[in-house]
Amino acid sequence: MRLTVMILMIIILRVMPVESQKDTIVFTLKEAISLAREISPDANSARHSFRSEYWNWRSYKANYLPWLTLNSSPYYDRAINAITQSDGSVKFVEQNLLRTNANLTLSQNIRLTGGNLFIKSSIERLDILDNENVSWQTVPVTIGYSQSLFGYNHLKWNRRLMPIRYEAACREYVETLELIAAKTVSRFFNLAAAQNNYSSAVTNHENATRLYDFAKGRYNIGTITENEMLQLEINMLTEETNKMNALLDLQDNMQSLKSYLCIKDDIPVRVDVDLSLPVFSVNEDDAITLAIENSPDINNITYQKIQSESNVAYARANAGLKADLYMSFGLTQTGEKFRNAYRDPLNQQYVSIGISLPVLDWGKGRGDIKLAKSRSDLVNQDLEQRRNDFEVDVRKTVNQFNLQLQRVKIAAKTEATAMKRHDVATRLYILGKSGILDLNAAVTEKDNAKRNYISALYKYWNLYFAIRSMTLYDFERNIALSEDLNELLK
Repeated sequence: MRLTVMILMIIILRVMPVESQKDTIVFTLKEAISLAREISPDANSARHSFRSEYWNWRSYKANYLPWLTLNSSPYYDRAINAITQSDGSVKFVEQNLLRTNANLTLSQNIRLTGGNLFIKSSIERLDILDNENVSWQTVPVTIGYSQSLFGYNHLKWNRRLMPIRYEAACREYVETLELIAAKTVSRFFNLAAAQNNYSSAVTNHENATRLYDFAKGRYNIGTITENEMLQLEINMLTEETNKMNALLDLQDNMQSLKSYLCIKDDIPVRVDVDLSLPVFSVNEDDAITLAIENSPDINNITYQKIQSESNVAYARANAGLKADLYMSFGLTQTGEKFRNAYRDPLNQQYVSIGISLPVLDWGKGRGDIKLAKSRSDLVNQDLEQRRNDFEVDVRKTVNQFNLQLQRVKIAAKTEATAMKRHDVATRLYILGKSGILDLNAAVTEKDNAKRNYISALYKYWNLYFAIRSMTLYDFERNIALSEDLNELLK
């Protein structure tokens, strides 16, 4: 939150007046990215997604820790109930009783077997209200264990799956911040291109109007033809239309950036493009290694592979013999007084085994296993292809990035040359040493060169953040990307 306040202060300090007498917020690319990482819709969604995965992780870890539970279910019963007598007969007897109890249980899951070990202590009081008779029953201690002998051990599989899932969530949050930067770059340079197009349209319209006015005099004295005069008028009208279209495009792209940065007022926004770029190259093999080590996509591939193995194990566990074991050993006693209920306790043992064996299922169990195996094989093939495609994408992005800086330099030089050619073509036309076609070509080349330069800058920054998101590594400073995830949980 402190970072958000600082960014907003910077923005306020950069507010400047413009011709429309309104204030304008001016963003550099760095400022726009910093603000987007704090308050954009994608940033908020990423924070909530990570928090959800964090508490899911905490819940998973709690399954392997002991937990203490206190249960009580007191009840009052006044009714005529069917009571079995000592000789086996049943009589309806009026009862008026209050029954209170409390059970304290300490439980621990066993990861290796999937069973549950518990220690329990309980006490119960029975009040017969008609004759004020009171009796107690206590179980000072009971030790028990429950186990599915041939079932699916979800504790074992979660032990393999959940750490991978949480690690992927941590990396996905860092990756998402880089993807947010890439989205901001796109909106930033769309607005930069729109600003450039509008500025060029205004300049071109002014130049076309000035040339048209200048040509009127030349036409009156017969130094230019009517066809050329009409062409200049068409140029002026075309540039006026281009100016209006450029203004609409400027407003649309301005609103797109403001919406992503959660700027809801009607203050205009401008972007200030920094023409200086960080100069470095990325080693292809290093990028592949770091991507495999750090990318959440690789974590997700590993997770899905283990998940498919888990599904096969689950199908096998449900297809064959199933047996549930429950056993307990403890001490118990009763008494009309509380202290007597704890004297000379008696042993109590309980053991049960429940068995379920499918005798005739018409091949359903076997079919479920075959289906799970088939899906697992298909998943593994798909995941292997995804891994290969991922490596290809990394190599492709690295190669494009290493060439893009040179493309930016060429685009900058082309833009400067086109500006000079436009100035020369304008002077030559005014002096009557060139025609209207050459002038129109110079205007088009100037505008295209400027657009191409901005496009080259956009592609550079887009590739810059694409590599960072794939590898979670800052090759400019040679450090791994990381975030203080504890701040998200406050």
